[in-house]
Amino acid sequence: MARERQNGNGGSGLGTFLRAHRAQVTPEQAGLPTGPGLRRTPGLRREELATLAGVSVDYYVRLERGKETNPSPSVVDALAKALQLHPAEHEHLRDLAARAAGSSAPEPASPPDRTVRPGVELLLASLRPLPAYVISRTMDILACNPSGLRLFAGMADWPAKKRNVVRYVFLHPAATELFDDWDEQIRACVGRLRALAGIEPDAPDLAQLVDELLKKSPEFTDLWERYDVRWHTHGHKTFHHPEVGDLTPGYQSMQLEGTPGQRFVAYFAEPGTPDHDKLVLLDMAAADARQGQPSATPE
Repeated sequence: MARERQNGNGGSGLGTFLRAHRAQVTPEQAGLPTGPGLRRTPGLRREELATLAGVSVDYYVRLERGKETNPSPSVVDALAKALQLHPAEHEHLRDLAARAAGSSAPEPASPPDRTVRPGVELLLASLRPLPAYVISRTMDILACNPSGLRLFAGMADWPAKKRNVVRYVFLHPAATELFDDWDEQIRACVGRLRALAGIEPDAPDLAQLVDELLKKSPEFTDLWERYDVRWHTHGHKTFHHPEVGDLTPGYQSMQLEGTPGQRFVAYFAEPGTPDHDKLVLLDMAAADARQGQPSATPE
């Protein structure tokens, strides 16, 4: 984050994104001949991407260096096609281009609201035994029901203000065993932070978390450099939970309207199935553990 913040202008995020994704597309994937000899450049060369996108090499170089900050929508779309971007990445490229075309020193955004509304707290409680929680835009756990916290094995042992999903998947020793697809979990977590960094690179809540993980996790550093902004909003997730065994509940993540940056995440399973029974057991164990203990809600 420190290196990116030093760039200063609105075009730097656009250039960083283009460089990162250019390095991930091989000539073979783009349908180009590789030519003789070794290539010193990972992925596509600047001139190759410029040709694929139908722009001059000079123009593309200025885009990467942040000297050209007003690409047209057609150029953005052409670059997205040449880079073979996922729809979420394509949308993020549009956001970066819009930001680059705006003020070089945009007004800092207001700090996000971390207060969870009482009605949302009631919803969390009413979903029991199904795990549910509310997270901030940087994935701090702002509120949760008992099994919502217990699902992340060992997170309850951390102080409330340290409970963050990204920090957990990268730094908690239980995480690599808990998630059946840990590699996918860490990729998706970085994708959300990367998307936020492209729009608000100087946000203090983001900078503090990213700087911590860059120092402590080589895996985070590698993924951060890739600039992947894809993530999942729903599906099924398999856990190898130390208390209740293997389970694969469904999940749904959704934005909470009226509180920008907050997301509501809930897990579910069909009643009468082994997965549902295990969620009930998890809720019971979490409730027993919380008797006489402070609330798991940080705020």
